[in-house]
Amino acid sequence: MEREVKTTCPYCGVGCGVVAKVDETGTVTVKGDPEHPANFGRLCSKGSALAETIDLDGRLLHPEIDGRQAGWDEALDLVAKRFSETVAAHGPDSVAFYVSGQLLTEDYYVANKLMKGFIGSANIDTNSRLCMSSSVAGHRRAFGSDTVPGLYEDLELADLVVLTGSNLAWCHPVIYQRLVAAKAARPGVKIVVIDPRRTMTCDIADLHLAIRPDGDVSLFMGLFAHLAASPAINQNYIGAHTEGFGAAFAAAAALTSVELLDRTGLPAMQVREFFRLFETTERVVTCYSQGVNQSASGTDKVNAIINCHLATGRIGRPGMGPFSLTGQPNAMGGREVGGLANMLAAHMAIESADDRDRVQRFWNAPEIAAKPGLKAVDLFGAVEDGRVKALWIMATNPVVSLPDARRVEAAIAACPFVVVSDMLRETDTTRHAHVLLPSLGWGEKDGTVTNSERRVSRQRPFLDPPGEARPDWWQIAEVGRRMGFDAFDYTSPSDIFAEHAALSAFENNGSRDFDIGAYADIEQPAYDALTPFQWPQPFGTGTRETRFFAEGGFFHSDRKARFVAVEPPATDRTEPAYPFTLNTGRVRDQWHTMTRTGKSARLSSHIAEPFAEIHPRDAMDLGVADADLVQVESAYGRAIIRALVTDRQARGSVFVPMHWNDQNSAKARIGAVVKPATDPISGQPASKNVAVAVSRYHASAYGFAVSVTKPDALGADYWALAKADGGWRLEIAFRDGIEDWTAWCRKSFGIADHIEPLGYTDQQSGDRRIAFFDGERLLAALFVAREPVAVARNWAVSQLAADHSNLRRRFAIIAGRPGADRPDPGATVCSCFSVGVNQIVAAVRSGCRSVEAIGSALKAGTNCGSCRAEIRGIINACVADAAE
Repeated sequence: MEREVKTTCPYCGVGCGVVAKVDETGTVTVKGDPEHPANFGRLCSKGSALAETIDLDGRLLHPEIDGRQAGWDEALDLVAKRFSETVAAHGPDSVAFYVSGQLLTEDYYVANKLMKGFIGSANIDTNSRLCMSSSVAGHRRAFGSDTVPGLYEDLELADLVVLTGSNLAWCHPVIYQRLVAAKAARPGVKIVVIDPRRTMTCDIADLHLAIRPDGDVSLFMGLFAHLAASPAINQNYIGAHTEGFGAAFAAAAALTSVELLDRTGLPAMQVREFFRLFETTERVVTCYSQGVNQSASGTDKVNAIINCHLATGRIGRPGMGPFSLTGQPNAMGGREVGGLANMLAAHMAIESADDRDRVQRFWNAPEIAAKPGLKAVDLFGAVEDGRVKALWIMATNPVVSLPDARRVEAAIAACPFVVVSDMLRETDTTRHAHVLLPSLGWGEKDGTVTNSERRVSRQRPFLDPPGEARPDWWQIAEVGRRMGFDAFDYTSPSDIFAEHAALSAFENNGSRDFDIGAYADIEQPAYDALTPFQWPQPFGTGTRETRFFAEGGFFHSDRKARFVAVEPPATDRTEPAYPFTLNTGRVRDQWHTMTRTGKSARLSSHIAEPFAEIHPRDAMDLGVADADLVQVESAYGRAIIRALVTDRQARGSVFVPMHWNDQNSAKARIGAVVKPATDPISGQPASKNVAVAVSRYHASAYGFAVSVTKPDALGADYWALAKADGGWRLEIAFRDGIEDWTAWCRKSFGIADHIEPLGYTDQQSGDRRIAFFDGERLLAALFVAREPVAVARNWAVSQLAADHSNLRRRFAIIAGRPGADRPDPGATVCSCFSVGVNQIVAAVRSGCRSVEAIGSALKAGTNCGSCRAEIRGIINACVADAAE
């Protein structure tokens, strides 16, 4: 029987509604939920491909102890025993949880309760520390609470939208499309992008400020000083609702114009134009994300932005305010339940004796953590030096995502007892676990998440739990019970949500921002039917949407906001041995460490291997050509990746994505290169300004391969593996050549000895092509050269599913290019509809001279829209070539 289930996307903090349909055969399809107020039916490329990521390939289906399958009772008894023994012998701070914004709120709540209220330590931190903790710290300093003041709607109502440290087009594509639509409807809307790189978001920018890394504090200090001397200053708001203006202004005014231009690296004309736009536009929203947060000065960046909105009173009203864009699907939910080591549940403060007493009484807990716990980087430092002796990692992959990742891996490997709860059997982190616990994935989970605009939505199951996989909240509660605590007898996530809601309202009376007391008595039928709502929703109120702070009402004890005096940080962290600045981040179609998106061939078709963006002049100085391999190295580690030479990158800087890891590449974990420097207030790692050296990586042989079976890159010094339609695609390189490539292929691709190869060798050039066929089916093909291989890659991938009974088609593979009857689509531009660059170029040459015309002809850019900037660039390049 066909059925539809409304749920929520598991990727970024936009929190898009998804309708999953399961037909009579069990086939799942997804589409955007047109009734969900976050996305109104839109989905990005990742969300559109969700149904391609729910197979059981690689799933962890049973508990394991030291690599052997075990029963749940044995595994949970062991976890409870080892944690209890460790606490008894060494105290509560000898154990730790490291959790994730991938958890549902109910999972997060139970983990926080167990650690802080019953074990009695605050050593529970989350990968949200790497994402949004500087926003949390900045909010708490300014507002007295971790409150996001506005709504997504404000981006559509604003007359000026400032995007700083946010590649919105790729990292929050649905919000980007809402902004694009708003600008199309009101062309007078101005958009300013502040980013060292010319990202795809700059496609809609009226002004791009290519700021130096960590120049943001100085820029917004300069803006604050400018506003204070302009008619935009709102003295009434400042006097009635704030404190600390004088000290903050004095600090900002001390920054001279010469210092401002030097620290930001911006032309004076651009700075003046930005200041003018901000001064003269009342309805202004400043959106910021990882480029602000992931910095050693991230908290000061946040407060420098907030200072400008407080000074003008542009906060909490339609189309106005600072807006932090959350990276993960439930980073906000984790913040609500105290998932960070320095917070308590329901936005209460761990440093407050009254709040600790309140939470302890509500939980009827034997004790409560008396001080903040260790933040992520310091937590793994404590694992390394032996202070933490038992560690439980849930739904995250710190061996890839944390800075100084090699040291993190060594610490986990040496820890006496490590538990990992995960969906997948093989990750860079699970390989070091003593106990593996199989968790549910998207489509199986049941609970809630909160998005960037404080909107709570349901994730609902539409798939049966595979094997013995169980919810994370159930695993945690079972361990709590086996440790002797009777406060974990939950029977469903609705029980946990009701308790979470009740705690939010407990002794609140408007003194705290987070209050969803209206749901404190929720029962299963109402929970099942829960529609998206925005907090706060106190008891006795109807569903409503709320902005904060238009009329003051902050959450410091005097109900006033605080201006924060900030100081400009150093922007240049390079040194003679490491003269380049590394900036890390995301790409359009991949997510975190690719354990989910890596399952989709379609999502891997856009960018299939790790890369480093390098400016053409830097590449020339380094002797690096496009598609060469480069080594990016710091004092902490190195990575080998493909060079992408582009003037989108500033001179002296390189950009490398964070996604690749040891499961899909060799030596591409960029976290191993990142220095473990952190913001002194938030503890968030500084992943956007890292001193590195860059050099060409010399190889004697380069190769590209396609295979129907998952290959083993035997002996390759560099390799990158990606899923492809019908099989796999593989990039390889060798320092030293292989003597017998046919034998290497047989081992790497599992080719039987009786299957004869079809091949071609050019001894002079070093080119080799080898293909293996079983009847009409291509099993594998390898293309090797002394330089990076020039082959029509997407066409070669398509041959895995093609009929090769025709001998001419077999020889086309050996030639490395399609025949005239089968044109090569080229590198994928639009993942949603699998449209390649050659198809777009052909459409432009046939008369399609706009993004809309390309969409009509090829559908490219008509779904999530995140490829529209690339399409526009292709059109412009074709038009320019035709004019020459």
